[in-house]
Parts: sequence; C-alpha cells; structure tokens
Amino acid sequence: MLIFQKSVRSLCLSNSGLSNMKTEELNYDLPESLIAQEAVEPRDSSRLLVLHRESNTLEHRTFHEIEAYLRPGDLLVANESRVIPARLYGRKEDSGGKVEILLLRDLGDRQWNCLIGGARTREGTVIRLYQDNVPSELTAKVISTGERGKRVVEFKESIEPYLEELGHIPLPPYIHRPLENPERYQTIYSRTPGSAAAPTAGLHFTPDLMLRLREQGIKLGFVTLHVGLDTFRPINEDTVEEHQIHTEWCYLSQDVAEKVNQTKVMGGRVIAVGTTSVRVLETAARQGLLQTPNGVCPWRTLSPFEGFTDIYITPGFEFRVVDALITNFHLPKSTLLALVMGFAGKENILRAYEEAVSKQYRFFSLGDAMLIL
Repeated sequence: MLIFQKSVRSLCLSNSGLSNMKTEELNYDLPESLIAQEAVEPRDSSRLLVLHRESNTLEHRTFHEIEAYLRPGDLLVANESRVIPARLYGRKEDSGGKVEILLLRDLGDRQWNCLIGGARTREGTVIRLYQDNVPSELTAKVISTGERGKRVVEFKESIEPYLEELGHIPLPPYIHRPLENPERYQTIYSRTPGSAAAPTAGLHFTPDLMLRLREQGIKLGFVTLHVGLDTFRPINEDTVEEHQIHTEWCYLSQDVAEKVNQTKVMGGRVIAVGTTSVRVLETAARQGLLQTPNGVCPWRTLSPFEGFTDIYITPGFEFRVVDALITNFHLPKSTLLALVMGFAGKENILRAYEEAVSKQYRFFSLGDAMLIL
C-alpha cells in the first residue's frame, strides 16, 4: 500500500505543472463576517453559485434548484462517512493538568492517532477521561509523540462504546458557536463512522430533494472517505508542490465502480459531491495504471479500491473520472482550494470567489455551495 501511495503522489505531481505555483496564488480576501457560524434551514435553501467552465459564466441560484442542471443518466457520487464524537476531555493522572484529545484515526488494538492540546503530554503520560467534570473509568496512555501535537494513545478499553457518552462532535476552528443540533453537522445519508469533520458539500441535500433527483433519473452512488483534521491545515510552504498532503482512508465498492463505468459508457456525467468524493474516484482511477513511452495510458474502467490515499490534486491535474463537482467555498491557501482550482482553473475560481464575496455568500463548512460544470 505504501508503494501505491507514493506512486500516486509522484504521478500526480509529475502531471501537475506545479513547480512555479506559489502558495500565495491560493489566497483571496474574505471578510470574517462571511464565515458561516450556523447552518440555514431547510438544508437546500442555501445559495448555489453555478460556474460553467467552458463559457466562463456564473449563475446565482438556490441549492434546491440544482436539479435544473442535472440530466437523466447522470451519477451523483457522495461520501457517506459519518462524523464521530472525536473530541474528548481529560486530566493527566500525575498532575491533574487539563488535556483535550482529538481522535484522528483508529489504528486497531485500542490505539488511535490523535491530536492532544493543553498540558504538555510526553510519552508514558496517562490521561483520565472526564464526562463534564466527572472522572470516568477510562484512561488513555500516550505511547508515542509526533509533530504539531500529534500523538498515538492506547486506551485501557476500546473507546468506541464510550464515544456517545464522553465524546463531543468536533467543529472546525473557524466556527465559534456550538450547534444546537449536532446532527446538522452530518449529511442525511451518513452511515459509516470515522470522520473528524463532515464532508460538507453533502450537507445541502434533503430527503425530498434526493427523491426528486431519483425520480428525474439521476443515479446515486456512495463512497467512503474518513475526513481528517489536516483538511483545515493551511499550506505554509512557499510553493504548493512543497506541501505534504494529508493521508485519508477511503473505500469504493464494486457496485459503485460499476455504476461509474456504466454511466461513462452511456454518456452520462459523474458528478462528485464534495472534494472527498473526488479524491476517492481519482485515486481509484490511478491504481494499476501502466506507464507508456508517451505517458500514462488513459482511463478505461474503474475498479474497486480500499486503502489510504495521499493523492494531491492541484492545477494541472488530469481528471480521469469526475465530470462535474458540487462543493462549498474553501479556505485560502488550502489543499481543497487547490483541488477546485485544478478542476475549474485558477482564474475561474478566483473570479467566482470574488463574485461570491461581493454577493455576500456564506463561506466554509456551514456556508453556501458551488456547482462546477
């Protein structure tokens, strides 16, 4: 798997033309007042900025009108990962210092990759978990340390049965108000627990909208990618190429791979719901590719995939599966903004974002949406 991850990353970078792209090119001005602090109701009443890549035109719509841009035979591919109550609070057993644990990835055998904030935690530190201000029976021991607060901890017992009782839904750092209803930070089709953040492009769908789309002849397929908190980390290097992309676990089933292949054969479009779905599809499209004297052979059929991906999608990337994209508005200097620039073009995206700011769209996880055609 590690060999495959490296080959995917080197392939993507070699095709990207990134060497001269400065990170500052991923920047734009955003008034803080436009960062959405709460979700609108109903979900599909959020605004929708439609970007037509070929004509370089923009339209302003409402999300429930998205069906006007979809055709019978199109396939929506959405990420069904569910956010877990990954934020835990505790105290160090030896000193009583407060500690916050953010679970990132289950490593098996009661061990988790996590971020730890608060009191300094060295290898060997034992943390007692708390529910509100009451100590629980569960402890976690730090067994290794890494950069930027990353740790590996081992729980005394499996943490999963305790999450609903002890855990809290983690919100991105730019959301400063607690959600009245934590379920509003889940998509209506979320079912596979594992994410530390929501795949937010899917938050705009309602059951009624999905029923209408199905009646219209739009197909639906689900993939899984467990979102990590590195999603929100900015690119701090001078150039985009220097950045080390985060790694996330993903899964594409045989059934959905066949739906994608059938859609392509029949002339329909594969429309990714969110950047996470893009990463799954384009990762799967690159497994087993053969190098030829003239480059990489073109995509023919998609096969199922399960494993970790560190695919890095940036301007110059060759998309092999995704024909259209539903997405939210992303942070400046982020890998997600680089991805949508790779799909729609840097100038198109910067112009669309400038328009969105001027029209007072709501940005980031709980904000409005884009449809890129």
